[in-house]
Amino acid sequence: MKNKREIYLSWSLWIIAISLLVGAAYLAWFNFSPAQLTSENQPQISLPSTDNSQNPGLIRIPDFVWINQETSIRRAALMNTEIPERKNIKPLKHQVEFNDSVFGIAARYNLEPETILWSNYDVLQDNPHTLKPGMELVIPPLDGIIYEWQEGDEVETVATKFKTDPELIINWIGNDLDLVNPEFKPGSLVMIPGGQRKFQQWIIPTIARGTAGVSAGVYGGGACSGPFEGLYGSGGFIWPTLGHTLSGNDYWSGHLAIDIGLVVGESVSAADSGVVVFSGWSTGGYGNVIIIDHGNGYQTLYAHLNTVTSSCGQSVVQGQTIGSGGSTGNSTGAHLHFEVRYQGGFVSPWFVLPPP
Repeated sequence: MKNKREIYLSWSLWIIAISLLVGAAYLAWFNFSPAQLTSENQPQISLPSTDNSQNPGLIRIPDFVWINQETSIRRAALMNTEIPERKNIKPLKHQVEFNDSVFGIAARYNLEPETILWSNYDVLQDNPHTLKPGMELVIPPLDGIIYEWQEGDEVETVATKFKTDPELIINWIGNDLDLVNPEFKPGSLVMIPGGQRKFQQWIIPTIARGTAGVSAGVYGGGACSGPFEGLYGSGGFIWPTLGHTLSGNDYWSGHLAIDIGLVVGESVSAADSGVVVFSGWSTGGYGNVIIIDHGNGYQTLYAHLNTVTSSCGQSVVQGQTIGSGGSTGNSTGAHLHFEVRYQGGFVSPWFVLPPP
């Protein structure tokens, strides 16, 4: 029987031997792990060097270099993709809502307001105040005119009529035209890019204090008979409302006024002193109207009033209440339609009103 000293020695040798084996295995795994293979420790396969100067007939084979796979580029999968927005080439439909305006609708679709009127003459008759909630409008894909092709129409004559280039009509992709036989069927809706025409505007005529007024049968019960005399304006104007912001149409060729935001029942004041030459209901979508002649070539018009508190021939001073705001006539929401005229022509209110 071995004594204890021999047993301890035997066990110690076994422990040392096992430790050496474990250490060697770890070193082998560590050195050959792909994550640890760098340019300094990458294994290479080398062939015996060949000195071409001594052996000119031999060609040296390049050394094999281990490629580290961890340096490759990885691309993550995109779970969400974005579809690029495509340009609209066909007309759209827009149902008029409360507080809509031609100007606002045009801005929504990034179009000029004239384009909306020109393309919807059958329902708007070139009058932005004929807009009503529930009405359906045609929205062209770009500025111009949507035109219903008529029997006997030709591209050249239609282009001349709407002051545009025939090639623009032919080449507009949304018209689906056969370039070999460029003809449209009668009744089809054709986009006339860049097309334009004159407006057929309905307006209340200029009413000067020294005239006999206008026909009540044509322009509404608010027409005054005249002639009148009274206060004269200063030539300087003030805002007729408490608020100084737009609520609908701005001044443009199809809307020769600005629509000022207000609430129903809010006081409307005279922008300058003068004589009332129209007071009451008007035709053409204006609703209740006040017109003041200022005696210096200027007239101002206040439309869609809820009530009128100044009568025909009455002199009013600047800032005096002449009525209350409303939404009478053709209107989709409360606002004041405010016009400025000078010697019978229209002037942008922005030119005479103080900055808001």
